[in-house]
Amino acid sequence: MGDFFSPEELMTVTAARCVGNDDVCFVGIGLPSAACNLARLTHAPEITLIYESGTINARPRVLPLSIGDGELCTTALATVSVPEFFRYWLQGGRITVGFLGAAQIDRFANLNTTVVGSYESPSVRLPGAGGAPEMAASCQRIFIVMPHSKRAMVAKLDFLTSLGHGEGGDARARHGIGTAGPVKLITDLCVMQPDAVTRELTVTSVHPGVTRDRIQAATGWTVRFAEQVTETAAPSSNELDVLRRLKADTERAHQRA
Repeated sequence: MGDFFSPEELMTVTAARCVGNDDVCFVGIGLPSAACNLARLTHAPEITLIYESGTINARPRVLPLSIGDGELCTTALATVSVPEFFRYWLQGGRITVGFLGAAQIDRFANLNTTVVGSYESPSVRLPGAGGAPEMAASCQRIFIVMPHSKRAMVAKLDFLTSLGHGEGGDARARHGIGTAGPVKLITDLCVMQPDAVTRELTVTSVHPGVTRDRIQAATGWTVRFAEQVTETAAPSSNELDVLRRLKADTERAHQRA
């Protein structure tokens, strides 16, 4: 019998497997940071992690609470100004992978991190754009990591913060954007990838024990499934050990702070 793992652990491990040693990653806080650092501590020790605060090749010993966490600057190879980071590194095309999360996503992988409800009188005001719109446009590829729920997977965004594939098809090219955009959405139920033609998110891998009906019930649009749908590979014992140790070290460090 294999190791027990939680849906969040499977989601994090699956996301970590998306990157390799040669990647230069623009990392978001939270699940994206956990995934990228898990990759660094397992199969991709030479990966370059960059956070929005301008920390280049950060190698944090614990997961940062924010982009301003001192752990990032202390362990980075260099720290550059934010304008230099955005202009030279990001807009210069030097970031191979961007990891993003969101409060809402639609079927074309457009993201909302601004408001829930109307902009003038929202029911929830979210953290905002940060560097996500620039990431979505300028990173060579985007991976999205977020829990799967009907509240998050919506037919229509309340606010479009970061462009995914627009209204589908060649929308990115028509907007003058030459990067690939979102290439994979990893949730705690499945993995989705854009259809090659329509760019609509399509289920390509289902996590162990998850049914198609459950995925549809947690999604606010009619879900498409690829012709060949695989089962997501379970985490290895080593991946789980490293991730759990990283989380435990982080919790201890933040309790002391």
